[in-house]
Amino acid sequence: MSDTYLTTTELAQRIKYDARTIREQLKDSVLLEGTHYFRPFGGRKILFIWESIERDMLNFPKNESLAVPMANGGVCRG
Repeated sequence: MSDTYLTTTELAQRIKYDARTIREQLKDSVLLEGTHYFRPFGGRKILFIWESIERDMLNFPKNESLAVPMANGGVCRG
């Protein structure tokens, strides 16, 4: 599997969201560190893992109120 690493700006262009929305609303609520992004060499820069984001966007439950994203990348359905 070849991982594609994207900056916030590159991810924003790919998913058609504003970069500020990704930083302020999606990061750490929908996009999880260790699953969807990481900080190379423990620094401040963030790189997003495209394949993980694409997988979860396509498989996201239609009724969000009945699903809770888990830290391991899974979803708990109620």
